[in-house]
Amino acid sequence: MPRFFVGKSFQSGDVVSLPDDVVRHIQVLRLQAGGPLALFNGEGGAYQAELIEVERRSASVKIGAFDAAEAEPPYRLTLAQGIAGGDKMDWLIEKAVELGASNFVPLTTTRSVVRLAGERAQRRLAHWEGIVRAACEQCGRNRLPAVAPVREFTAWLDALSTTPANGESRLLLSPRASIAFTALPAEPPRGETIVLIGPEGGLSIEEEEAATARGFTAVALGPRVLRTETAGIAVLAALAARWGGW
Repeated sequence: MPRFFVGKSFQSGDVVSLPDDVVRHIQVLRLQAGGPLALFNGEGGAYQAELIEVERRSASVKIGAFDAAEAEPPYRLTLAQGIAGGDKMDWLIEKAVELGASNFVPLTTTRSVVRLAGERAQRRLAHWEGIVRAACEQCGRNRLPAVAPVREFTAWLDALSTTPANGESRLLLSPRASIAFTALPAEPPRGETIVLIGPEGGLSIEEEEAATARGFTAVALGPRVLRTETAGIAVLAALAARWGGW
């Protein structure tokens, strides 16, 4: 059944006009009046709906029964990622949504190849938010992960509490780490988990030291050095297997 994100509140029995981007998607899929679909607004759960009218530039649906089922993992995970170049960041965010990440923080670091600011940063943020919505439509998640505005690494780190809150876990992926991933607890933490990953070239030694001073535990994923876009996906998949996210 086709699934679409519609950022408004609705309830069973409502007739809802769909936004332009959803109408275009319906046109591409050649959906016809009378066909079933599902709508979610990012606040949890989804509604069954029936497509009752399809015009060239508009479409409307009748909202049916509410389904409270969720596809969230049993933990909350924030991915703090040094901005990667090209389309790597797009790919990483899409796959991280599928793997259950709750929040994304794009970071400008010492070795960042791409540096975003001002209007350019706002456009990229809107683009990433669109990727999140599309990924949720595809993978069945009904709660939208949040994408934070681009932050400079030191400013973001300074905004964190000096030490992790009770139940919070902070992990830093580093090929220089002496602690293996397999040493992590077998059960998810009670609080949020923050996973910090550098861009191409990784974090500098000074940045890693600053992170560990702020309560991050440096963890190695093994003897091979992974690309930045590989490392994030690898650790999210490994944590899902370890902490019951599948």
